[in-house]
Amino acid sequence: MSAAAAPLIIGAGKQDVPAKILAPLERAPRGWWLLLGASAALSGVLVLCITITLTQGIGTWGNNIPVGWAFGIINFVWWIGIGHAGTFISAFLLLMDQPWRASLNRVAEAMTIFALVNAGVFPLLHLGRPWFAYWLVPYPSALGVWPQFKSSLPWDVAAISTYFLLSALFWYLGLLPDLAAARDRVTGYWQKRVYGVLALGWRGAGDQWKKHRVAYLLLAGLATPLVVSVHSIVSLDFSIAQVPGWHSTIFPPFFVVGAIYSGFAMVLLLILPLRRTLGLEPLITERHLSNIASLMLAMGLMLGYAYIVEAFGAWYSSDPYERYTALVNRPGGPLAWLYWLTVAINVLAPQVFWSRRARRSTPVLIGVSALVLVGMWTERFTIIVGSLTRDFLPSSWHGYAPTLVDLGLLAGSLGLFGFLFLLFIRWLPTVSMSEVQRLQFQLHHGEQPDAGRDG
Repeated sequence: MSAAAAPLIIGAGKQDVPAKILAPLERAPRGWWLLLGASAALSGVLVLCITITLTQGIGTWGNNIPVGWAFGIINFVWWIGIGHAGTFISAFLLLMDQPWRASLNRVAEAMTIFALVNAGVFPLLHLGRPWFAYWLVPYPSALGVWPQFKSSLPWDVAAISTYFLLSALFWYLGLLPDLAAARDRVTGYWQKRVYGVLALGWRGAGDQWKKHRVAYLLLAGLATPLVVSVHSIVSLDFSIAQVPGWHSTIFPPFFVVGAIYSGFAMVLLLILPLRRTLGLEPLITERHLSNIASLMLAMGLMLGYAYIVEAFGAWYSSDPYERYTALVNRPGGPLAWLYWLTVAINVLAPQVFWSRRARRSTPVLIGVSALVLVGMWTERFTIIVGSLTRDFLPSSWHGYAPTLVDLGLLAGSLGLFGFLFLLFIRWLPTVSMSEVQRLQFQLHHGEQPDAGRDG
């Protein structure tokens, strides 16, 4: 069967979509409590490390002079990037009228929300005095305290808060019809009441659907440029500095590509076990997996191009410090092994997706996705720590080593992400029933919903 002929829904006329999607709301999936307990324990590690940081200061981290930015900012950039694929799948593919997004957008949107929750923790802790974080918000104050707009911190606050608010609204708006369906089908007294409140009186009337569609497209149109703008702003945190290895005009597109890349990897890691555990193979088919793998291959090639352009830009600039950082320190310095590992993972690993069989193999998809997430984290480490450990003066060079608190914050953030995601799959529909049912109707009646050939 050709890639374009692979089905979007297996047995389009036979699937009871609401029953399949709403089943976890009545009964927890197998192993759910075990995974929830493990993720809760890791979340407890995050709480412990945050408590240590707040009570004893960020001196408990491995940060030093000149490495003032380390794990905190690395984790922040990494989590922000993971959240980007959610908006890309939900908003951009909606505007492009790609029907294969229908089975994936709900998971991707939830992933975005939970990744942003994690991302927002680290800049607050990095302030040193997070209880004064409101000083970064421009509001009329009798104290006369206004943000320093030449600093990148107010940019991050504006970008993250806007992105989170719009992503949450987009997610909730898409949930409304499914919350109403859950309200009408669940049997528990309190479940009916809670879903009824959350559904905001949705009855599926024609005028409701019309307004819902207009609002959904409007939010998608607003969210799509945010995919580019948010991580471009994050990249400007670095490129506005004069630190060798940071002062680069390629950083905004470079960071955006890397963000979408890591986001797609996380989407695959989430949906592969989910589709098997919840029996969603007829709705999340091999065609969906192949499409995401193809996009990851494209992102990997673009990232490889960015690595080459970054090195070429440093050489062409004739700046000795930039040349040393990009052409000597990174490929041959103390962290050279990490640099080459990053390049190998991010550029070479996805090349297996040239094979259609690899794009539809669950072990290959899981392995490459996990490697990409590791590679994108090590890339941030190389950029941030690798550039700060060796700046302009050799007399100020200093190494860096993370502490247990640093490692605990990273592990704990993974635990919090898993904890929130497990709550999501237990209490909310993991697939958009309204969109899948519309697609199911089109396929069953011989319509062609495809906007182009994918596979």
